[in-house]
Amino acid sequence: MMPDLGKYAGTVLTAYGAAIALLVVLVAVTLWQGARTKRQLAEIEGRLAKGD
Repeated sequence: MMPDLGKYAGTVLTAYGAAIALLVVLVAVTLWQGARTKRQLAEIEGRLAKGD
């Protein structure tokens, strides 16, 4: 299924690998920040509920 890339195979495959790695890191960081923000929001809401 993969086309013959000739002498550029290493460069092209490295570029694909780097792009996939960067996307994985971006998704992981986004999920981590979302979880952190959710915890912080729950903490603030808990403090506000105790103040009522």
